[in-house]
Amino acid sequence: MDNLQKIALLIDADNTQINKIESVIREISARGRIVVKRAYGNWKKAGLKNWEEEIKKLAINATQQFDYVSGKNATDMALVIDAMDMLYKDIYDAFVIVASDSDYTPLAIRIHESGVYVIGVGEKKTPAAFRNACDEFVFLENLDAEDEVKKTPKTRKKKPAKKVAGKKAEAETEIIDEGSGLEEVHELLKIACDKYSDDDNYCKVSSAGAYIKRAMPDFDSRNYGYSKLVKLISDFPDRYEVKSIKTSNNSSVVTYTYKE
Repeated sequence: MDNLQKIALLIDADNTQINKIESVIREISARGRIVVKRAYGNWKKAGLKNWEEEIKKLAINATQQFDYVSGKNATDMALVIDAMDMLYKDIYDAFVIVASDSDYTPLAIRIHESGVYVIGVGEKKTPAAFRNACDEFVFLENLDAEDEVKKTPKTRKKKPAKKVAGKKAEAETEIIDEGSGLEEVHELLKIACDKYSDDDNYCKVSSAGAYIKRAMPDFDSRNYGYSKLVKLISDFPDRYEVKSIKTSNNSSVVTYTYKE
C-alpha cells in the first residue's frame, strides 16, 4: 500500500538481521513517511553489540529491555505494549513489525481489526500464521536483491527434444512452470482479471497486485525471479496479453488479460 502518511516501524532486534535494517527502511519509506523508528532489545547482550553503529546511523530509537528471567527475553512484550499504546493514539496509518516470530501474530491481528494497515517484515522461515495476519509481508531475503533478481534464472524451461521415426525432433517450445507457488499466482491473476477487468476484459496490473497482496500477504514477485509483477506477467505470453492504455489525464496504465 503506497502513500501512507504516518508509519510506525517497530524492530525486534533479537529476531532480526542487522545487515538488513537499512534495506528495510528504504523498502518501507517507498510506502510513506516513517515517523517512529524503534528497535527493542537487551543491548547488554553480546549478540547485539554490533547494533550500536547501525542504530546511530539510521536514527533509530533504541529501547532497552532487560531479560527478567534467564534464558527468556522480554523484548516481544515490550514491543507489543508500545504498539498498543501507539494504536490507541489513533494517529498512525500503518505499523511495521520487523520480526520472524509467530508470537507477534495476535498483535498483527489486533492492529488489523482496528482498521490500521499492518506490514510484517521477516525471514522466509517466518510462520504462516504471522505472515497471514498482516496486510502485507516482506521477506528480508528479497531486500537489496535487485542484482540477484536479474541473474536469477526464470522458473521455466523447455522440455527435452523427442525422437521421431529415428530422427531428432526439434526441441518443444512448450514451457512448463517450476517455482513453488507460481501456479497459485497465476490463479490469482486470473481471478483478479475476472473481478477487476474493464469492458474489454483487461485488468490493471496495479489492481491485480493489490488483490494478490490481500489474498497472499507474503507475495513478492522477487520470490519468482522478477523485480516487478508486470515483468512476471509479460514473461508468460502464452497465458497473458499485456498492453498500455492512455487515461483521461494522458498518463499510461499497464493492463493485461488472460488467454482462455
